[in-house]
Amino acid sequence: MKEQVTRLNEWFVPQFGPIKFRIFVGMMFLPYTGMCISFSIIGSLLTPTTIAWDRIVAIIIIYFTALGISAHVADSLGSKKNKPWGDYFSNLELIIMLISGLIIAYTIGAYYMIYFVPLLLPIAILEGFFLFAYNYEFWNGFFHNNVWFAISWGSMPLLAGYVMQTNSLSYVPLLLSVVAFLISYLEISLSRKYKKLKLTNDMSRSKKLESRLKIISISTILFSVTFLVLRALQISF
Repeated sequence: MKEQVTRLNEWFVPQFGPIKFRIFVGMMFLPYTGMCISFSIIGSLLTPTTIAWDRIVAIIIIYFTALGISAHVADSLGSKKNKPWGDYFSNLELIIMLISGLIIAYTIGAYYMIYFVPLLLPIAILEGFFLFAYNYEFWNGFFHNNVWFAISWGSMPLLAGYVMQTNSLSYVPLLLSVVAFLISYLEISLSRKYKKLKLTNDMSRSKKLESRLKIISISTILFSVTFLVLRALQISF
């Protein structure tokens, strides 16, 4: 399968280990999942009060399992074309991955929503909705576009991080959620063009886009890590 071969050669797919391991790691799109998690960390660190570090760990696990694993598995299951990662995993295996990721994410989320941050509930519901509506292309793919991707993978993780810490919203996280939206929109736009170029073996142009995608994802992740370290050391900007 041409697409399958192309995906195995992606820059974020390990070139070592058993084929199922490589596919599983590649399927999580770790640089882009890392961006999503980074937005949730940034949102968490915007809290004006003392940071609850356990909640940062919780929001990282929530987005890694629900979106990093479950959403990408749903994309493979719900693809209207050929499966993005071929047939190395059976539908049963993929369904188990999808359900397991959601169970972990929503169990952790439920604990915090019940005892600390009930305002997280609307975000949890919306993110769950987008997970299926985007990846299974409900309503003739109405939600399967760059705008909804940028909302669900950019803006909402940042807001979720802030809400996880404060159980509230303010103009600062709302404003920065627009920035997260724009970064995510740029990433998915370039990613779609990059994928098409890879499939047509246009190596020169695809390499240029690959470099841009690396810069966007790595810069976002490094910014969140730097911000995290500075807050941990109680250094203000």
